[in-house]
Amino acid sequence: MSQEILNNVRKNLFAIKPYSPGKPISDVKREFGLTDVTKLASNENPLGPSPKAQAAILAAVANVNRYPDGGAVSLKEALSANTGIPTEQILVGNGSDDLIKLTSETFLHPGDEIVVPSPSFSQYWFGAQLMDAKTVAVPLTAGFEYDLEAMLNAVTEKTKILYLCSPNNPTGTYLREADLQRFLDRVPSRVLVILDEAYNEYVTEGDTAQGIDFLKRGYNVLVMRTFSKMYALAGLRLGYVLGRSEVLDAINRTREPFNVNMLAQVAAVAALDDAEHVEASRQLNRAGFAQLQAGLGQLGYDVVPTQGNFLIFDTRLDDNKLFDALLREGVITRSGTALGIPGYLRVSIGLPEENERFLAAFEKVVSSLAQKV
Repeated sequence: MSQEILNNVRKNLFAIKPYSPGKPISDVKREFGLTDVTKLASNENPLGPSPKAQAAILAAVANVNRYPDGGAVSLKEALSANTGIPTEQILVGNGSDDLIKLTSETFLHPGDEIVVPSPSFSQYWFGAQLMDAKTVAVPLTAGFEYDLEAMLNAVTEKTKILYLCSPNNPTGTYLREADLQRFLDRVPSRVLVILDEAYNEYVTEGDTAQGIDFLKRGYNVLVMRTFSKMYALAGLRLGYVLGRSEVLDAINRTREPFNVNMLAQVAAVAALDDAEHVEASRQLNRAGFAQLQAGLGQLGYDVVPTQGNFLIFDTRLDDNKLFDALLREGVITRSGTALGIPGYLRVSIGLPEENERFLAAFEKVVSSLAQKV
């Protein structure tokens, strides 16, 4: 009987491998008998959420017996004030993952294509595979920059969506304003360009392209952002997308009712009102990058310049073995193999003491692995 039921499953779904997140701290403690574990795997804000957001959550807890505002009116108003985009051009979701899935369900048919940079965020591929569409992956350059000419050349009559992630996950490289301008001027108007700016609040380079500017100029773009990174609300799952009202109206038709919970909504409104926390997080991140860059440099490793809250570097070793060895030292990172860049390691930027712990553990395990070769 169960096999007969399984025969009815859409065959394209069997190509989907469930998302593999960074190892949780609890698993590492249990598996290796550790009591103290540092997690630098999931690009989380080590400062935690704004005190204002925490207070808003506590104040709202007593009301969780009520359904959240399905239209997220207060949140959209706060986002509008923050971005300068009208509320009718804002749609919120259960994290960026939810919005990618909703957009895929709205625009993709079997046999359609999406164009993505590679490596980049795996959920772009998931959304396409879910709808039985094809993902056309365009490799980054040797310096992990976008090959925008190659991405243009990858666009065909079947292309419905094109993704650009800036700063890009997992590389930390970014799109420049002038480059994106030339690119968008040449993309066919029928192709929806999605600018994933999950790490935008960490950017410090002045020439970084800002998707909101292009949306205001009338370009056919969707701008996706999140409260999981800079605003440190990853556990509440909240993202938002900015775009033309008619495009968002179509996407909204695939949205589940009450897809953003009450605590996430009130926390986000409060977080947007705490500019000091954002600036403190940004400064901590740049100092942490300098700390890791210097420490790895002393060990003979060059890191890829990043505009995110993480960095990658070529370990010149088996990154899976290195990842496992670091776990045993109580440090969780992300192996490059899991992210599409074998041999590399991705390290989230943490508190100073967390960064130092990683550097010490890395030096120890590299020395051990080298002796075994």
